[in-house]
Amino acid sequence: MTNQLTWVVKSFAELTTTELYQLLQLRQDVFVVEQTCPYPDADGLDDQAFHLYALDTAGTMVAYARLFGASAETPYTRIGRVISAGKVRRQGLGRELMRRAIDWCHKHYPDAPIRLGAQVYLRAFYHSLEFREIGADYVEDGIPHVDMERAP
Repeated sequence: MTNQLTWVVKSFAELTTTELYQLLQLRQDVFVVEQTCPYPDADGLDDQAFHLYALDTAGTMVAYARLFGASAETPYTRIGRVISAGKVRRQGLGRELMRRAIDWCHKHYPDAPIRLGAQVYLRAFYHSLEFREIGADYVEDGIPHVDMERAP
């Protein structure tokens, strides 16, 4: 599956309206509808992020992650909104998405650790990618999470 995908990273300003619509739709389909979790996905941060996504051969967005660079205020990079469409799950796409997100962070901010807020049920998946807990479990929008970090 992953060899049939087109991978793209764009800043918010570079996104077309169609790409923006697709990524918002994918995030809503999974995080709000599938996980039955009404929360404000449009959080005002998309314009500060880079957007990593994969398109299938039909041009449909099937995987997505939001990437934030390190700064003086936050001396770490962040990966968030990690998602794959239901129709492509269990094919290794989540691992490929995370590999590409980690590579982007290391390429642009080689000395910065990478942080994310993981859903607790995915803890072992993130451990396999060398992330470690940096805090206690907590509930966000009704779903158990844990903050994790990967060394540079």
